Amino acid sequence: MIIEKRTYTFHPGKVQEFLELYEREGLPLHTKYLPLAGYFVSDIGTLNQVITMWRYESMADREEKRAALYADPEWTAFAPKTTHMIQKMETTILRPTPWSPLN
Repeated sequence: MIIEKRTYTFHPGKVQEFLELYEREGLPLHTKYLPLAGYFVSDIGTLNQVITMWRYESMADREEKRAALYADPEWTAFAPKTTHMIQKMETTILRPTPWSPLN
């Protein structure tokens, strides 16, 4: 099992606009293909961030599910609606330790 952690840093004042649009249009598309493990906003420390976590059985599982998402015309129509809001995006693949509750 792996967790894909994505951190999006938004232009100031854009997080709420993004969250409203994403909940309405992006979330149903994402969760049609990807297994959501968590969705967070920053409150202390670096602000204007949204952190997402997606759970996969393996890197091959991740590649297969993301390929299906990216092939969906609804997703390719939605994605450009948010890119102007984002300053930076980082992706990290995490593997749980044997004693992790997520394992």
